[in-house]
Amino acid sequence: MSDTKIIKKNYYHRYVECFLAFVVPESKKVLNIDEKNSDWSNDSNTKYEYITAKDVLGNLDDVQSFYTAMSKILEDDGRLVVTQYSALWEPVLRLASMVGLRRPVSEQNWLTLSDLKNMAYLSGFEVVKSGSKMLCPIYIPIISEFFNKILANVYPFSSLGLFHYLVLRKVIRKQSSDTNLPSISIIVPARNEAGTIERIARELPALGPLTEIIFIEGHSSDNTLSEIERVSAFKLQGKKFLKAVQKGKGKGDAVRLGFDMASGNILAIYDADMTVPPQEVAKFYQALCDNRGEFINGSRLVYPVEKGAMRVLNLIGNKFFSLAFSSIIGQPIKDTLCGTKVLWRKDYEEIKSNRGFFGDFDPFGDFDLLFGAVKINRKIIDMPVHYKERVYGTTNINRWKHGWLLLKMTIFASRKLKFI
Repeated sequence: MSDTKIIKKNYYHRYVECFLAFVVPESKKVLNIDEKNSDWSNDSNTKYEYITAKDVLGNLDDVQSFYTAMSKILEDDGRLVVTQYSALWEPVLRLASMVGLRRPVSEQNWLTLSDLKNMAYLSGFEVVKSGSKMLCPIYIPIISEFFNKILANVYPFSSLGLFHYLVLRKVIRKQSSDTNLPSISIIVPARNEAGTIERIARELPALGPLTEIIFIEGHSSDNTLSEIERVSAFKLQGKKFLKAVQKGKGKGDAVRLGFDMASGNILAIYDADMTVPPQEVAKFYQALCDNRGEFINGSRLVYPVEKGAMRVLNLIGNKFFSLAFSSIIGQPIKDTLCGTKVLWRKDYEEIKSNRGFFGDFDPFGDFDLLFGAVKINRKIIDMPVHYKERVYGTTNINRWKHGWLLLKMTIFASRKLKFI
């Protein structure tokens, strides 16, 4: 969102409009509400995928009632995007109105970010992501872009923005019964993991009406492929086995191949090293079915790590990248590198269709999904797992080579998602 798109006249409003255009994916059914278009209650029979509310909450007698009304005309999996002046800027904005730099306004609700979140929660919404933007509300060549695109996204200036924003989703708790449980496809990328293949087939839980386990073999130097072929012939209740040999290289290529083969309503990744106990996949499945989140991300950094499972430098690196990515995406993620991730198939299809925004940048597959989920405003929830020492073979991760790749992806994500 560069200043070349924002002309000097009405700079603030055009900046916010550009920001909202970035947040709301293309081809969505959108209702845009602002001070000039606030008659939103006349067509309550129409449902929207996205509703944007630009600086209207400050003028309302009852903000909570507004949130409740929006819930009624928003699709169950839709998003409400709110922007509102920060209470911190009240003296500056009032002075600007007094000296004629800003049009006079009536008495306003000066709402903090906590106020906005709390009233949303009371009205049945929860926050997907939030933050503040814009430090320079007037157009000054070069200076405006530096303050608003760079400095406004760096701590502590990131909390001093002129306006707050929130992306909200409705809280709809689903109690799944045995008659409406979704099917699941679990992708197992496997390279030099012959010693775990049969255990994975037997120990991954059967979930819902069908659990499809898809082994993707990655040019192994041991007998992983023959093990996959042998195990795929097993007849185990509630499970179906598929297999393929990837043509490309890397876990990311394997995951995409597996997802394209999958038929389940839910898609999951499970690493063949079995460092995450297979039975814990059931917790991911249940969290998604109950709508606790829309992207369930494994976290190895909550429970004590089994001795030998993670080297000290790896642990430090994981903590660094978790802090960096949490800052970038506006949602707390404790462990970006855990291989166990679960999401809805329909959301993956939308991530896939928007992949051109990021490009083919991720050899691991984890970040392609995480960044994609963030871009389409999905709620990411960490699921703590017990991390064990691998039971067979050696890791396929090169600490220094892959650490450098992760650092480059962090910088790439910052440019694409944060410094806009």
